[in-house]
Amino acid sequence: MDKITMKLNADELIKLALREDITSEDITTNSVMREYQKGAVQLICKQDGIIAGLEVFKRVFDLLDDTFEVKFYFKDGDAVKKGDLAADLTGDIRALLSGERTALNYLQRMSGIATYTNSITKLLEGKKTRLLDTRKTTPNMRIFEKYAVKIGGGYNHRYNLSDGILLKDNHIGAAGSVKKAIEMAKEYAPFVRKIEIEVESLDMVREAADAGADIIMLDNMDVETMKKAIEIIDGRAQTECSGNVTRENVERLVDIGVDFISSGALTHSAPVLDLSLKNLHAV
Repeated sequence: MDKITMKLNADELIKLALREDITSEDITTNSVMREYQKGAVQLICKQDGIIAGLEVFKRVFDLLDDTFEVKFYFKDGDAVKKGDLAADLTGDIRALLSGERTALNYLQRMSGIATYTNSITKLLEGKKTRLLDTRKTTPNMRIFEKYAVKIGGGYNHRYNLSDGILLKDNHIGAAGSVKKAIEMAKEYAPFVRKIEIEVESLDMVREAADAGADIIMLDNMDVETMKKAIEIIDGRAQTECSGNVTRENVERLVDIGVDFISSGALTHSAPVLDLSLKNLHAV
């Protein structure tokens, strides 16, 4: 995540996270450290995985301490091993203690998502199918979680509701039919916007393809039904499949021939990667 993106989009979110953890003071730190003392601490990897979010981790301490310095030994996207020294940190001991949990929360969460995403993208190597995330993200964490998906080798679906048109079952219900929903979207949306629609049956597939949808999402279909759907679409639209896709079951979808596989599990079910700040001492 570059510095411009950080300052424009991430700083306020990081400050909110810090305010959540420090409402008036860090009473524990202030009780044992009454004044400035320069200190050093190490960032240690406690699991194998893909690291992501190092600049976010750093920014937490930057916002607390103008004297903070860090030396990273890895970059986002690198594979790390249990026991690796990922970084050396120096700065005001009070800031190192007060920012520790917030900084690690970001780094562990983002690294966990990157690790989980990477484990699935490896299963898609050599295939035309791309792995997408969804909007099933933690509130106020979307910018960080979607960034982590990219670091893990996945791709971002629309960022938010303003970013693209995705007609789901309730939108179709509101419009009255698949055809009507697509027609209304075409009439309303700028011509540069693609129109994606979620379908649940082969009849809906035919209706969506005939109505000119740009992307047809095959939702919760079995493998054989999806194969028939792709034959019906016959290149008239891009195809996406979704519905409880996880690392454990994605291989059944690899050879179907869809353009995209979307998985909410990338952001809502990835376990964190265990990292820790250790060996704090005065310098």
